[in-house]
Amino acid sequence: MTAEELHRLLDPKVQELIHRHAGDDPAAFAMKSHDRKDLPVRAIAEQIACRRKALKKLPELSRRSLLYTALSLEQASGQRAAAYKSGLEGMAGKKMMDMSGGLGIDTIFFSRRFDEVVYVERDAVLAKVAAYNFRKLGIGNVSVIQGDSIAVLESCPDDSFDMIYVDPSRREKGRRSVALEAGCPNVVSLQDMLLRKARRFCVKASPAMEAGNLRDKLTSLSMILVLSVDRECKEVLLFCNRKATQARVVIKAACLDGKEETVVESGAENITRRVAGAVGPFMYEPDPAIIKARLTGVLADRHRLQFINPAVDYLTSERVVEHFPGRSFKVIAPLLYKPGILKSFLKEQGIDAASILRRDFPLSPEEIRRLFRLKESDVIYLFFTRNAAGQLLCICGRRF
Repeated sequence: MTAEELHRLLDPKVQELIHRHAGDDPAAFAMKSHDRKDLPVRAIAEQIACRRKALKKLPELSRRSLLYTALSLEQASGQRAAAYKSGLEGMAGKKMMDMSGGLGIDTIFFSRRFDEVVYVERDAVLAKVAAYNFRKLGIGNVSVIQGDSIAVLESCPDDSFDMIYVDPSRREKGRRSVALEAGCPNVVSLQDMLLRKARRFCVKASPAMEAGNLRDKLTSLSMILVLSVDRECKEVLLFCNRKATQARVVIKAACLDGKEETVVESGAENITRRVAGAVGPFMYEPDPAIIKARLTGVLADRHRLQFINPAVDYLTSERVVEHFPGRSFKVIAPLLYKPGILKSFLKEQGIDAASILRRDFPLSPEEIRRLFRLKESDVIYLFFTRNAAGQLLCICGRRF
């Protein structure tokens, strides 16, 4: 979106036109209106497309006639993730700064928890879009600053904020990067300054980031939170504070699935992975946030489940686990993997479609699907893995 397009979008008549065509296909609208020189046709089509996406991503906020850009909406936190994040312990106080303002979705929810929020965004048009949306929502405790967030922070006295929130851009030489040092701003090099300006700061890291050596890079790291929404890993949040002197970093997984909310947390003790001698009547695949946080062992210990093999995150039991955070299956049959035997089994069971999942197995799901000529299904599942003895295994199950 250009500054000129934004100016024209603010015209009440254009706003009414967007509202009237909200159900239209954006491409069809653009094609039909391409010769309308009196309208910012491309920008209107973009708003129609964005509002359709916002209905799912931002159900509460989308009830208002907000403005978006396609890229900022794609990169923004979803409503449920933003609401959960802002409700965490420590995410409240007198004053905080959002150094990576973007569309301002996180800022909107932080404004409900802090007396004052300073929003900073380098892109001038995006800063104006966010400011418009804050006004539209009646938010009066957000100060919008357009400029370089590092320079803005440097100009603030020490201890200006209770919390600083950073969502670094993760593009390096045109490619996405998961490394903290490659982000802009670089929170590793800025760590000391961040902790001078605020007692605490939170970094929204890439969901693909591995937590292995983060404490070596962020010595102030006190907690890692992996957040999933409807079984999709959305955010990895790194919480840092001046008093992070403890040797152990707390690791949590928060799983928001439908109306269910499950939190699994690392314990001080080492948990032994109990491995089943054979696959039981029930099988479980933990929520992606739990797997990402490497907390499957904690979850298994909590519910007295056993691993199908020590290297993968598939669990089994003799009994049903109610409200399991992930997916649950009734095992139809576990089979040692032999292509001929499996083909006969599928034919006998009348199975010509299945979801295919694999961990620690030599063939890819695509290769398996071609080999056994299977269509897609969201009822029957085939898990390809190894058993406790390391033998190739196929487990046929039905989701419940």
